[in-house]
Amino acid sequence: MIAAALLALVPFIAGPFLSVSVQALDQVEAGAFVGSLIAVMVLIAFPVMVLGAVAPYAVRLSVKTADEAGNVAGRLYAISTIGSLAGVFLSALLLVPLLGTRRTFIVFALSLALVAMPALSWRWIALPLLMIVALFAPVGEIKTAGASTVIWESETEYQYARVVQFSDGERWLELNEGQAVHSVYRPGAWLTNNYWDEALVLPWAARDQKPRSLAVLGNAGGTVARAYSHFYPDARIDGVEIDGQISDAGRRYFDLGSPNLQLHTADARPFLRRSDRKWDAILVDAYRQPYIPFYMTTSEFFESVAEHLNPGGVVMVNVGHPEGSDALEASLTATMKTQFSTVLRDPSERVNTILLGANGAASAQQLAASANSAAMPAPLRPLAREAAQRLSAPLPGGDVYTDDLAPVEWLIDGSILKVAAEGQR
Repeated sequence: MIAAALLALVPFIAGPFLSVSVQALDQVEAGAFVGSLIAVMVLIAFPVMVLGAVAPYAVRLSVKTADEAGNVAGRLYAISTIGSLAGVFLSALLLVPLLGTRRTFIVFALSLALVAMPALSWRWIALPLLMIVALFAPVGEIKTAGASTVIWESETEYQYARVVQFSDGERWLELNEGQAVHSVYRPGAWLTNNYWDEALVLPWAARDQKPRSLAVLGNAGGTVARAYSHFYPDARIDGVEIDGQISDAGRRYFDLGSPNLQLHTADARPFLRRSDRKWDAILVDAYRQPYIPFYMTTSEFFESVAEHLNPGGVVMVNVGHPEGSDALEASLTATMKTQFSTVLRDPSERVNTILLGANGAASAQQLAASANSAAMPAPLRPLAREAAQRLSAPLPGGDVYTDDLAPVEWLIDGSILKVAAEGQR
């Protein structure tokens, strides 16, 4: 019953701890981040520690003679293992998607309380009754939005997501901890003045005509897809997003309604494997912030991408990284070189670099020439000229990633810790 009470409190008192953690991550202050992380661990540790004391007591109460100790302990731990598996699958596949995180905590706390009740007096009934009340209490806004207004939020099967809107009508899609903006919408505008715009002009580095098709692997709210629909209205666009609720939010809040846009709810790599379609451009922008899924960074993945490009086609990979850190970019460059004869880099933002891969000629000179061509939409020509000035040879070094070995998270964690230790943002 004590464990149940402690567990039910976690989602209500964790907010301050998590807020400190997010602020520390935002400022990359290693001491504060580690301190808040330890605080969260302590928060979870109390109910886990109390629950850990249940099994030894259960064994002792069930053993009547020393000879049966092994059998009793084995049976109890077998039951415990089954319970652990059931808890994992119930929470991940059923309770969190249907009820949300807070109510999932309360459901498990209530189940513990109900198990404890038969061995306790009726005066303890108040605790499970309070949990039932908490279960039906409205959740309200999960996170505050500061200067913006939360107009949609959801705990999907994959993540926490929300759309915030500012006073001028601009909208952002934020996922999980909210430290990165995954999609932007501005009423009546299609350019963002951010890395999304590069995908509109970089294909011209390998061609002198408009791209006729685009696949976005990690479409999110569809910032790039929407802009392509506007500037290249005849192009077929396939937006691939693993989280269907994010695609629904894109339709509702980010103006995804082009007749030439096809949205696919799928994991990007299996989608490519199943598809027999080829594109003039493929944008890889799939992030579980701050990580790229490892299986979308390997030589085998880029082999599949190359097979789905038309002659003269390009792949563009958004590489997010801490400012001043280029380890991930170097490894992705080395990996892309195993499948593409040409790899170039466009350091468009302090924390974003676009890698361009092609199995043919591609250059800054071709992009600059295209910027002076009437074939390119006029609003994109200044962007193309700026990108041509940045487009350069790739970084040297880096390890080639394969399906067998692709330590993306290890590399990114190391980069974050290095930047944190140096006291940089």
